[in-house]
Amino acid sequence: MRVFVFRKVVSMPSYLVERSIFIDAAPEQVFAVVSDFGTWTRWSPWLIAEPDAKVTVSDDPSSVGSTYSWEGEVTGAGGMTHQELTSPSKIVSEIRFLKPFKSVAEVGFDLVPEGSGTTITWSMKGSMPWFLFWMIPSLKSFIGMDYARGLKMLKEWIETGRVLSDNNIVGPTFVGPVRMAGVRQTCEMKDIGPVMHQAVQQAKQQLEAAGLCPEGRVMAVYHGFDVKQLKFDFTAGYMIDQDVKPPSTMSVWSMPESQAFQVTHTGSYEHLGNPWSIAHQHIRYRKLKQQKIGTFEIYHNCSDDVPSEELLTDIYLPLR
Repeated sequence: MRVFVFRKVVSMPSYLVERSIFIDAAPEQVFAVVSDFGTWTRWSPWLIAEPDAKVTVSDDPSSVGSTYSWEGEVTGAGGMTHQELTSPSKIVSEIRFLKPFKSVAEVGFDLVPEGSGTTITWSMKGSMPWFLFWMIPSLKSFIGMDYARGLKMLKEWIETGRVLSDNNIVGPTFVGPVRMAGVRQTCEMKDIGPVMHQAVQQAKQQLEAAGLCPEGRVMAVYHGFDVKQLKFDFTAGYMIDQDVKPPSTMSVWSMPESQAFQVTHTGSYEHLGNPWSIAHQHIRYRKLKQQKIGTFEIYHNCSDDVPSEELLTDIYLPLR
């Protein structure tokens, strides 16, 4: 008698991440830049965390079969190979991650003409082992944030020939005591700029109405971040002395002198996601532990006073 054994085939849970941006340049120009692996070090959202990482590009960097590989302590190791180049509309590559974990995915760029410019969509699709299905929502959010940062730098590089984002990794340092009064808000990541600007203006008005001169530096404290919904809970306002009593309508946050991981960013506020990503990558690599009191950024100047390339911002992740 034959015994039939039926095995259920378990499919690998898949994911797709896509982010788009408009670039004021013809598709042919955008295609030429993105298909050339030799340009990737200029706008990579990952290499900024480790500028000394080893990058190897094949002699012919912009044809089918061209390769790009990286190896570093913080950024890990991996490589990419061009599989399809259809000028000026489509690029498909295979990406292989070797460290800190092994995986393979497909990376694509779709370019669509729009007026005198181009809308470019950066995508990644792949799969995860079935027992890691719970990681997919967070994975998609983090990759999406990286892609959004990279596309902003790509756009600026193509349109202006430079990227206004210089990052100085200071590392663990002591800061404080810090005390601030501001306005607390919740908003999606895409709206953080205008919402924060409005919160700072409201904080200034409330301090002035109370007869207090907002002489301290402007700062923002991030109390929480919803990774799935990409929402921030933050307070934006002014640094104040310990003996200042702000209006009861304002939110007050303080931190005693503490050790924090610091990254100083010089350049456009559009790229402030870069120092935050750098700090989090280094904390994970160094296995440092954060305090759960909020992370914060302090602005040394503002766009009303200096050009974007001179904007100076310190970001801090308090450590245990």
